[in-house]
Amino acid sequence: MPKNPTRPRRVADQIQRELAELLQLELKDPRVGMVTVTEVEVTSDYSHAKVFYTLLDQNHPLEETRLGLERAAGYLRSQLAKRLLLRIVPQLHFVFDASVERGVHLSHLIEQAVSQEMPAPEQDE
Repeated sequence: MPKNPTRPRRVADQIQRELAELLQLELKDPRVGMVTVTEVEVTSDYSHAKVFYTLLDQNHPLEETRLGLERAAGYLRSQLAKRLLLRIVPQLHFVFDASVERGVHLSHLIEQAVSQEMPAPEQDE
């Protein structure tokens, strides 16, 4: 059992904040468009981190973004090593997070269903 069970979550949150800043301000790869880091999961030994991301620009090619992020993983990891006080900086594995798109799609479906709903019958007085 880990000594501090909340530490992996705190480390993941810190990695998420730092990666968001690095992607926004320092990464100059044109393949990586407007990316939002939605979540980071860190293994218990801190050797690997799954970085879940989504795209703000739906017209930007997903495969191109994935390749750009994988190509920049080493640079991002080295920058994290400079910013974080960890003995082991995890290897970054990028995973597209489609939950935001699914949520938007479901919201549109609900709005359509509500707008097509028949109005309630009027009550006679």
